[in-house]
Amino acid sequence: MAQGLFNSSIGRKFAMALSAFFLIIFLIMHLLVNFLSVISPEVYNEASHFMGTNPLIQFLFQPILLVGVIFHFVLGLILEIRNRNARPVRYVKSNPNANSSWMSRNMIITGLMILIFMGLHFVDFWWPEINTKYIEGDMSGMLADGKYRYFTELQHKFAPLWRVIAYSVAFVLLSLHLMHGFQSAFQSVGARHRKYTPLIQSLGKIYAIIVPLGFIFIAFYHYLKH
Repeated sequence: MAQGLFNSSIGRKFAMALSAFFLIIFLIMHLLVNFLSVISPEVYNEASHFMGTNPLIQFLFQPILLVGVIFHFVLGLILEIRNRNARPVRYVKSNPNANSSWMSRNMIITGLMILIFMGLHFVDFWWPEINTKYIEGDMSGMLADGKYRYFTELQHKFAPLWRVIAYSVAFVLLSLHLMHGFQSAFQSVGARHRKYTPLIQSLGKIYAIIVPLGFIFIAFYHYLKH
């Protein structure tokens, strides 16, 4: 059944949409947790410590998240290749700007840039924690009052201006990716109606601006407060 689903264009788009919904929800959760670092370092440390030590999150949610990101990009790449191959004549005589938006034509490019950025993000935050807890087996350098010093680590990572700029550029690309991807995900699952589609498109634009802007704000906040 699963093989039949992925063999059809509709099935692949449906699976792509489901992975997009999963990542959209995750981004909201991630932003809310990170924003705690602006409100209260103590609360942020508590929340981060809980997520960093909760077995359900460590051994279930984190692997699912990693697989979800890779799955979303790989499936998007497959869809793009198949769409290009199925198109008999490329945009030679036609005007692509009149037929589609820049975001929709460059989803693979923005997706690839976001994937590269996630490599930096894992190196900055995920790998040091995993390395300390499971490889070195020594958490003494990360402890403060029995909790991981997540807040201190966050400030330390956003001290260099180049890293703040890199994060900001990545989230601008994410915004462009979401401008098309948000409403496209709803369309792929059949949520298309002349009454509700404009609302979905408006919500998509708001989400694509507010969420990336929130992450950029957090990065600059800690850079300026360092």
